[in-house]
Amino acid sequence: MSNFEYIIASLPYLTVDYKYEEGQGFYTVLEEIRRDLSEKDNAALDVLLDGFDAQKLGPEFYAAAFKSSEKFLREYFRFDLMLRNAKVRYLNRELGRPEETDVVNPWNEDEGEEAPQWEFEEQRPIQLALEGASLLDREKQLDDITWKKIASLETFHYFDLTAVLAYVAKLHIVDRWLALDEEKGRELFHKLVQEVKGTFAGVNYQGKEENR
Repeated sequence: MSNFEYIIASLPYLTVDYKYEEGQGFYTVLEEIRRDLSEKDNAALDVLLDGFDAQKLGPEFYAAAFKSSEKFLREYFRFDLMLRNAKVRYLNRELGRPEETDVVNPWNEDEGEEAPQWEFEEQRPIQLALEGASLLDREKQLDDITWKKIASLETFHYFDLTAVLAYVAKLHIVDRWLALDEEKGRELFHKLVQEVKGTFAGVNYQGKEENR
């Protein structure tokens, strides 16, 4: 059985300049988390990590993710698919190609499967982000939208697998920005730590500070 309270309590905090502690990185943090996860929960983490690998993404991956017993994985990858397809459709329009070119469809129409009519409340802000002038600004805005989505999926989850998966998903965003834009990476890492602190109080940590 996974020891979630210990895992959450052991998640790495920041050094003064908001970087990983010396010798640490995304995968060393993962190894620390894995030690206290059960075999089943490690398998769920593997699915999340596979979703960070563009080489593994495709109709089969998403179809399997939507059948996961973990609600976080189903909802996260539903959002991820819709975000990726929104990017593809935008590029197709910009390049003058048919809009559905290269759009990922995990449903087998030959077997009578139809794509569900999911609500996509992030569609408008994503579209606005894609229309931005700066490529870097686009990526920042899209990752901010993704971060908010992850946060919404972990609401009321404090010491369970959802909390761990959400932390790893956010840490993956942080890790990318530490490589792309260190200032943005530090900002996100600080935000992540504040959110973890809030877990122990069972409230939004930053909101509590602001109301003092």
